[in-house]
Amino acid sequence: MSKFENAKYGAANFEADTMQLPSIFPREMGPNCGKYVQEVIDSGLTVDMVSRFETAFASAMGVKHCIATPGCTNALHVLAASLEFEPGSEIIVSPIADYGTVMGLIRENFIPVFCDTEPSSPNVTANTIKSCISEKTKAIIVVHKLGIPCEMAPIAELAEKNNLLLIEDACQAVFAEYNGKLAGTFGHLAAYSFDSEKSMGGDLGGCVTTNDDVWGDRLRYIGQSRGAKGVPGFGRTHFDKGLALRMPQCTAAVCLGQLEIIKKQVRNRDKMARLLTAKLKKLDGIIPLLIPDSCTMFSCWMYGFTVIPEKFKCSPFELAEIIKEKGLGNSGMGKYYLMPDALVFLKNNAANKVYPYSLPDAPGEIIYNSEKQTPNAKAFLDTFIRWAWTEKYTEKHVNIMFNMIKEAVEENLV
Repeated sequence: MSKFENAKYGAANFEADTMQLPSIFPREMGPNCGKYVQEVIDSGLTVDMVSRFETAFASAMGVKHCIATPGCTNALHVLAASLEFEPGSEIIVSPIADYGTVMGLIRENFIPVFCDTEPSSPNVTANTIKSCISEKTKAIIVVHKLGIPCEMAPIAELAEKNNLLLIEDACQAVFAEYNGKLAGTFGHLAAYSFDSEKSMGGDLGGCVTTNDDVWGDRLRYIGQSRGAKGVPGFGRTHFDKGLALRMPQCTAAVCLGQLEIIKKQVRNRDKMARLLTAKLKKLDGIIPLLIPDSCTMFSCWMYGFTVIPEKFKCSPFELAEIIKEKGLGNSGMGKYYLMPDALVFLKNNAANKVYPYSLPDAPGEIIYNSEKQTPNAKAFLDTFIRWAWTEKYTEKHVNIMFNMIKEAVEENLV
């Protein structure tokens, strides 16, 4: 393991593009970001900027409660820690996700069960979820990958029919829309990311939202109050195993400023992504990312296309490198998003019956093998070339990108 470099995050993980294309960084910052940060400083840390951001974000999403956290992985951990399921309970999860989606579940001793995606898609559907439901299933976590919402109406119906908690990981899909309704407003709970490279990039940051008052209280109690209540005559008393994952005031200030410009940015992300899709449809050998009709707003965080391997004299990985050399500096493949293969420690835990896999009623055989369990997801990531998207792109930049891709594709077709 020592021969590998530590994983990078944020700006350090993105190479600058050529002078022809703008990079994600430096980020466009809302005009009031500095003002809000200065307000925190001038107040001597007495201003409650976190509550101001929570109120503003909840209002923008049309929900009752927003519980702000230091980051998106923290948001999903708060969510998982607030679940009152027995250890060993099964949670169905999208297989194309991020470690942050499942970290909290694993820490709380739940068992992730990865359902497959639809063919040629990064997203799950009710059809791919239902075969994974068992007597021990307690919840479903769907990931709106790349900024495209899953087909939520059938998924919500399936969850209700089976009395399952429905959670949306909308970390890559802030202000995306499914049939005109915001992603993150279909389930019982949703998590969002404001990490620096995400669509609404702050200096990290995340949150959980819900329309349920009981859940709102529970999330604050577990995630922000550390599972403690004030007992008269004694003081702070911890009745539950809680966390202290409160969003910092200055992060809230930056996120509040970014919230004021995000909708305009998402509209441009959607417009430019659809423009490139129309152009890429003209090329032989590749299939541009499918933007379903139900995706009425594509909060494009990453964009990409599927390679038809038999049409090329090079591998998808080699084609991605060629495109990068031509100027699309952060293009590459995201095979590491395949959770059944990326979580090596989880494979080992299941194989060695490490708790909670050692429980008497634990699933008989959980092997976390993508070829057997999630072949569609594996096939998608084995042939999908993607790159980070930015609201800075204009029609001119889309034409430059198209020409880079066109040249690389046509040079390497069989």
